[in-house]
Amino acid sequence: MPQVSTGDFRKGIKVTLDDEPYEMIECNFVKPGKGQALYKTKLRNLLKGTILDRTYKSGDSLEGADVHRGDGQYLYRDSTGYVFMDNESFEQYTLEAAVCGDQLAFLLEGAPVGMLYWNGQLISMTPPQHVVLEVTQTEPAAKGNTATNVTKPATVETGAEVQVPAFIKEGDKLKIDAEAGTYIERVRD
Repeated sequence: MPQVSTGDFRKGIKVTLDDEPYEMIECNFVKPGKGQALYKTKLRNLLKGTILDRTYKSGDSLEGADVHRGDGQYLYRDSTGYVFMDNESFEQYTLEAAVCGDQLAFLLEGAPVGMLYWNGQLISMTPPQHVVLEVTQTEPAAKGNTATNVTKPATVETGAEVQVPAFIKEGDKLKIDAEAGTYIERVRD
């Protein structure tokens, strides 16, 4: 991979440290009164999610990481993990449940996802920002309980639970923020 010099450091670049991919999430240029200029950086490990603080001198360089994004879709869950398909090559990749975390709680089979590859291997997925799901189970609203901001739990078709306003009933379709797992609005057909 090409070398990335300190002059090219900026937020969002991908580099390799200790044979693992990192994304630069912060880069500050510091010029002390005396001596060489410094670049204070924060780097996030794309495999583990850990964050490193590193300082580099002007003229230093890091190896660029072979990281790219692609579009895909969630297919199904099997005994080894969650299976995804790349929309361009139609190759299937499996990610362990620990890598996916809670992000799959609001995904139906066939849902579009963003996929992140490193050295040709899938290392993570990103769910769509918003999903529309049907409520399969929730308690009816209590009569007279129409005060604002009254919420109740509702189970959606993926089996996940979300807090919704009291007026939501079974069969309603909801727009949900998939990353945060929060109710946004009721969707009318």
